[in-house]
Amino acid sequence: MQRASLELKAAAILESKRRKALAASKDKTVYGIVCPDRGLLRCWQEQNGAYVEVDKEPTLSVPAKLERAIIIPKPIKVIDGGRGSGKSENVSAILTARVKDYGRKLGCFREFQNSISDSVHSIISKKIRSLGLHGFDIQESKISHENGGAVKYRGLARNPEGVKSMDGFTDFWIEEAQTISARSLELIEPTLRENDSEIWYTLNRGSSADPISQEHLNPYKKELDRYGSYEDDNIMIIIINYDDNPWFPDNLENKRQKNKQIWSTAKYDHVWNGAFNDEVEDSIIKAEWFDACVNAHKINRLGRMFKPLGAKIAAHDPSDTGNDDKGYALRHGSVIKRVCVMSTGEVDDGCDWATGQAIKDSADWFVWDGDGMGTGLKRQVSTAFAGTNTKYHMFRGSLSGKGQDNADKIYMPEDGDSDTKPKTYAETFKNNRAQYYIELSRRCHNTYRCVVKGDYVDPDDMISFDSEGIEDIQGLRSEICRIPRKPNPNGLEQIMNKQEMKLNGIESPNMSDSVMMCLFIPVTKHAFEPLDYPEMSIV
Repeated sequence: MQRASLELKAAAILESKRRKALAASKDKTVYGIVCPDRGLLRCWQEQNGAYVEVDKEPTLSVPAKLERAIIIPKPIKVIDGGRGSGKSENVSAILTARVKDYGRKLGCFREFQNSISDSVHSIISKKIRSLGLHGFDIQESKISHENGGAVKYRGLARNPEGVKSMDGFTDFWIEEAQTISARSLELIEPTLRENDSEIWYTLNRGSSADPISQEHLNPYKKELDRYGSYEDDNIMIIIINYDDNPWFPDNLENKRQKNKQIWSTAKYDHVWNGAFNDEVEDSIIKAEWFDACVNAHKINRLGRMFKPLGAKIAAHDPSDTGNDDKGYALRHGSVIKRVCVMSTGEVDDGCDWATGQAIKDSADWFVWDGDGMGTGLKRQVSTAFAGTNTKYHMFRGSLSGKGQDNADKIYMPEDGDSDTKPKTYAETFKNNRAQYYIELSRRCHNTYRCVVKGDYVDPDDMISFDSEGIEDIQGLRSEICRIPRKPNPNGLEQIMNKQEMKLNGIESPNMSDSVMMCLFIPVTKHAFEPLDYPEMSIV
């Protein structure tokens, strides 16, 4: 009798605990939205199917940058950023709260996961404990909730087909998504079939050639560079970095500052600002050189600024339909005044667009790429500029040897050995493409020397990128800083062509090629009138 009474009492206590846990789980999570500068901004809680602002203590606090990811449903959510952003910590908290609130089933993936220690199991477990979330049963290799929710883990590399066994799950989280293979990406997204399913990707982006970049970042690159986010009916992309993290620790701040002093700009931007890791071996223009060139003509360096002077040279990189944009650039003296692209239309539509832009810009010369599809544009260009003062020139980047520009002119490299026999341009460069890109590199380096190092450099030997007239300054930076040298068996300066760059996962540099071509210098011809001497008699 006494034993039965004790069992009933124990059962009552367990039931009481279960009901309290269930009640706590039904009290939906209150999300505190925190700004690094202003602290707690507001709190959100889901009530009757919609998020409303509430005057309650937050269950968990998240950076303001992730606010929309919480309150707006979207099939695909990509959280991209650099070191110290707290993206994994915050996403683990948000997705775990969804398990508690709605009994959702969360599948957590990594491309490479040899054991449970490689998964996000420890991150989620720590979040459950630190937030005091009720109803969870944390086991060695999985987590369950008394409301039916669950968290499970799987690696993808060894058996990507295994993702199909996760059918019936409501949420997927792919951590370190920059490493995911094309095959895994292809299988993951169709597996979630519930109407309110969501896939969350967290990553510090790698190369723009990675599968996740090609699928979910590159198509929206312009918007991401300009606004730090992108959203449509299917996808939400949020860029979050250390300066968006209200809880960025002091020890990481000290490390960040040291890294900024020691590392190259490109490496620092990749690690801390979440930029593409697009540095290529033997790139001819460093990112810090490019950065020094942005609005260099407006910087009062060495007691003066320089103005755009001389001829206006417009250049056009044509393309056909497809993913390859058409480029246009305008140079006025040492200033690149305009860079833009056209993403639609046939090659002749692009030519009309570029010649029309050159006329609007009052260009003195119009240059276009005459290799490939640009070969047949001469008549169209001639017609476009009939009756105007604009002259035109078909650029041939592939011309080599004696056929290239300045072939017999002596090339004087800035770091050349005075004891070395002078070489001509034909003896120095493989072709026009190499010649003009090395000239762009030389000008960028000179500008860096002047702006950053304080050296005196003649503005005629510099280059400045006017940000007001360049539609996508970050896109141009990415292209220009990814032009690699190519080894040449004869010791000539050579640059990878577009086909070779494509094979190496480097996008077509349409804007960059347009800038390179507008360094074309037309030959100035002077007409001399004969002098009228008085007749002289010979004695």
